Amino acid sequence: MFRTISNLAALRFGRTDVQNHVIDELLAGRLDRRSFLRHGSRVGLSMALMAAAMKTVGFDPIGSALAQSGTPGGTIRVALIAPSGIIDPVTVADQYGLLVLQQVGDFLVLDGPDLVLQPMLATEWSPNDDGTVWTFKLRDDVKFHDGRTMTADDVVASIERLADPDNGSNALSAFKGVLSKGGTKKVDDHTVAFHLDAPNGNFPYYLSSDNYNAIILPADYAGNFEAEMNATGPFKLEKYTPKVGATFVKNPDYWGGEPKLDRVELSFYADQQPQVLALLGGQVDVVQQVTVQGSQSLFNNPAVKILELRSNAHRQIHMKCQSGPFADKRVRQAMALTLDRPRLIQGLFRGMADIGNDSPFAPVFPSTDPTVEQRAKNIEKAKQLMAEAGTSGFDTTFTTMSIQELPALASLIKNAAAEIGINVTLKIEDPGAYYGSAVPGKSDWLDSEFGMTDYGHRGIPNVFLTAPLKSDGTWNGANFQNAEYDKLVEAYVAALDLDAQKDAAGKIQRLLLDETPIIFPYFYNWLTATAPNVAGVQPTAMGQLFLKDATVG
Repeated sequence: MFRTISNLAALRFGRTDVQNHVIDELLAGRLDRRSFLRHGSRVGLSMALMAAAMKTVGFDPIGSALAQSGTPGGTIRVALIAPSGIIDPVTVADQYGLLVLQQVGDFLVLDGPDLVLQPMLATEWSPNDDGTVWTFKLRDDVKFHDGRTMTADDVVASIERLADPDNGSNALSAFKGVLSKGGTKKVDDHTVAFHLDAPNGNFPYYLSSDNYNAIILPADYAGNFEAEMNATGPFKLEKYTPKVGATFVKNPDYWGGEPKLDRVELSFYADQQPQVLALLGGQVDVVQQVTVQGSQSLFNNPAVKILELRSNAHRQIHMKCQSGPFADKRVRQAMALTLDRPRLIQGLFRGMADIGNDSPFAPVFPSTDPTVEQRAKNIEKAKQLMAEAGTSGFDTTFTTMSIQELPALASLIKNAAAEIGINVTLKIEDPGAYYGSAVPGKSDWLDSEFGMTDYGHRGIPNVFLTAPLKSDGTWNGANFQNAEYDKLVEAYVAALDLDAQKDAAGKIQRLLLDETPIIFPYFYNWLTATAPNVAGVQPTAMGQLFLKDATVG
C-alpha cells in the first residue's frame, strides 16, 4: 500500500491542477482506458506517465497502434483523387492536397486514430489555470529538408501565417475566435506560448494533424511551395506534376528515424473506379480512401486489405433558418423525421457507420451525452408538424456535389421528402461549382436554401460546433442565429474540466434536436485499401497516410 501511495505521489508531483484532475478521474473509476488516454494527452500528460497511472489501476499497458513487418526499402505507390488546387500549406482545403502536404511536413502534435494526442515536433504542452495560454516545448533535433535547424521562430511564423486573415488561410475556419494574429509568441528557442482569444480546453488539437494546414515551415517561407516543398517531414520532394502525381524520396536526417521506404509515389485520378482497378491490377499498392458505393469489388476480397477507422466524418444537410419554407423549425424537424437512418447506413455503408442524431456530437467523441433521445423515422409525426406549421408541402431545390455517396443520398432525401409533401428538385454539381469561393454570396454550398456538404474527421467537435452553427460562423449555410446556442458552445470550448465539457455537450445536443438547423444523418467509418503485402501504413480519418514505417513485401 505504501508503495502505491508513493507511486501516486510521484505521478502527481509537478502536475498542474487540470492534469491532476484527469488522474483523479481515472483513479475514481470515472474514466475508462480510452477516455483517460484521450483526456490525459489533451492536457499534456506524457505517454510514460499515463502508462504508469494505468498500471496503478490495473489497466493494460499502452501498445503500438501498428504491427510492424515487412522488409525495408522499395517504393510504395498510392492512388488518390487529384488535388483541386495549388499545393500550399496556407490555402489547401481538400483531403487530397493535405495528403501531399503531410508526406513532406510535420505538425506540432499528432492526433492518432484513437483521438489520443501524441508528441510530434512538440514534446510536451500544458495550459495555464484558465486555458487562455498554452505553452509548447519543441524538439531541439529537427532539421528542414534544406539542412536548417527548426526553432521557435519557425513555429511562430508558421502559425502566425495561418492566423493572419490577409493570407486567405484555410485554417481560419479553426482559428477564428480561438487564436488571432499576434497571439503566437516565442518564449525561448524551443518554447512557444499561444495566447488565445478566449479559454479553450481542447487547444492542442488545433495545432495537431487535425488542422491539416498547420505543418511547420521555415520562418522565411515566401510561397511557391510546389517548387521545393521544404519542410521537416520523413520524405523529400523529388518531382511534382499537377493533375498527374508526385514522387518523394526518404529523408535520411528525419528526427523520428530514417523511413523504411526508399520512395513514395502518388498517382492522381479523376474518380474512384480507376483507382480500384489499379489496385486490383497491381499498378498501385494503396488507395487513400475507398467508399462502399463504387468499390464493392474490394470487400470480402482476399487480394485486398481494408483498413477501417471509426470516425466522425459526416454529411451535413442544412436548411435555411431565417427565410423560406424552412424558417419554421417544425418544418425542419419534420424533414429530419423522414429519414430511416439505420437503413441509410446499411444501404450506403454496409453498416460501417454510426447513426447521427442531428448534432456534431458523434458517438466517437468522449464528451457526447449518450442519454439524449435518438431521433428516428416517424412520418405520422412529421405530417403533424407540417400541419402545425401551416403547410401541406412546397417546392424546393436540394443542392449538393457529385462525390462519393452524396448523389445517392440526395436521391434518397428527395424520396423521403415526398412522403410529407415536399417536392425536391436535385441540383448536383461538380465540387468546384458547388463550393465556389466558399463565402456567402459566392457559393452554392452556403447560399442554397436546402443543401448538403461533407465534413472530414476531427479529434474534437469544436470546428463542427462553430463554423457551420455559431451565429458568426464562417460556414453557416443554415443561417442559424441562436444566442443560447452561442453561449453553450463558448462554455464547451472553454471547459478544461471533463464534467463541464459533458454538461455543455448534453445541453447543445438537446437544443439542436429542437431547432434542427442541420441534419446529421450518420458518421461514417474511414476506409483505406491496400494490397495484401503492404504493412505499417497508418491512415487517419482526415485523409492522411503516415508512411514512415510502411513496407511493401
